[in-house]
Amino acid sequence: MADLIGNVIEKMNKKKIKFVRLQFVDIHGIPKSMSIPFESDEDIENLFDDGILFDGSSIDGFVEIQDSDLLMKPDPSTFSLLPWRPEEFGVCRFICNIFTPDGKPFDGDPRTVLRRSLDKIKNKGYEYNIGPEPEFFIVDKDEKGNWIPHDEARYFDVEPADTGVEFRRKLTLDLEELGFEVEASHHEVAPGQNEIAFKFDRALKTADAVITFKQAIKAIVDNMGSIVTFMPKPFFGVSGSGMHCHQSLFKGNKNLFADENSETGLSKEASYFMGGLLKHSPALSAIVAPTVNSYKRLVPGYEAPVYIAYGFKNRSALIRIPAARGKGTRIEYRSPDPSCNPYLAFTAMLEAGLDGIKRKINPGEPAEFNIYQLTNEELKKKGINLLPASLWEAYHAFEENEIVKNSLGSHISEKFLESKYKEWDEYRIQVFGYEQKKYMRL
Repeated sequence: MADLIGNVIEKMNKKKIKFVRLQFVDIHGIPKSMSIPFESDEDIENLFDDGILFDGSSIDGFVEIQDSDLLMKPDPSTFSLLPWRPEEFGVCRFICNIFTPDGKPFDGDPRTVLRRSLDKIKNKGYEYNIGPEPEFFIVDKDEKGNWIPHDEARYFDVEPADTGVEFRRKLTLDLEELGFEVEASHHEVAPGQNEIAFKFDRALKTADAVITFKQAIKAIVDNMGSIVTFMPKPFFGVSGSGMHCHQSLFKGNKNLFADENSETGLSKEASYFMGGLLKHSPALSAIVAPTVNSYKRLVPGYEAPVYIAYGFKNRSALIRIPAARGKGTRIEYRSPDPSCNPYLAFTAMLEAGLDGIKRKINPGEPAEFNIYQLTNEELKKKGINLLPASLWEAYHAFEENEIVKNSLGSHISEKFLESKYKEWDEYRIQVFGYEQKKYMRL
């Protein structure tokens, strides 16, 4: 650690850093930060050792006012410059872990929750790798102030229909400067919708990367005169934005999901992990699709993964097994959307999958057909159920699922549910334009 800190301080001096941003996320995955001046190497060394106190009662889901003091300590491995703020040359950023004033890890810190789960499997020699595919819309406002897609292009379109090419080029270059390995970028199915996929990596590094990715592209696109939204369903009648999560377990260099001697190339661990994800998927929905708007995306008819089933290469199922085998063997869990807190989502998915391995939960037979074309009777006959259709259904499933609740710990589970109760109540009492048009003259 001392060598890492020394290397980081050397980089800070080389880049003439003047200000240090300390960043963490609240229970919803919203970035929070404070800035301090970089005055001496000794000050930064003390910061890594001692941290800095802040008011935790002002952060959603953290602590009450009578226990307001919390401590943030930067993780030196998360050092990064901010390429989207060239006018602030001399600014760097660290992601922090949160502690109580007596130095104990804080139970309400989403990053700490994920670290704990990863430490448990690390003791068994396991490593959880994940590769998310966050989709987003680039939007503008028309003359009347209404939000509209930035273009009318569709899947894999090119110029001139796809006007997002320049955005994605700039985004890719700046993300690479941040240390991202961008795998691909392209226009998605809906007008204004885009995707930039980055490479498979360790779960904690990937969760940090998702937060940085969202923050970076919002700032970069804002500087280019438009706005990025990670709202799962910003427009009626078109596909919404997901964040499909490719995942696998490794032990050393061995992918535990791969078995070259099996007919499918999948190991028993992979099947049981899928079994756990499928069994716990209703409760997982509250974490991986955590907003009222998430369930406007999760409806049949828009290639949304609403059916609790798995299939090989089948995009109509909740879980898809991509064709890659060997070290590339992985499970793609398709219901998460980019509004989720990645630390909590990755933790909950990992623990659900591990429960499947522990209890040897059989995922059943794969669905090798287009589930979207089945009638309700055919779905019932095949035993295929649907994910929750609303946040209300999802958080009730979460309430009743001890595995998923315990994965987040009592503090975050309680605070999360309090927040979802409030969000649902705020939503259900609203009166929308649709209702006024339909019922005003009734």
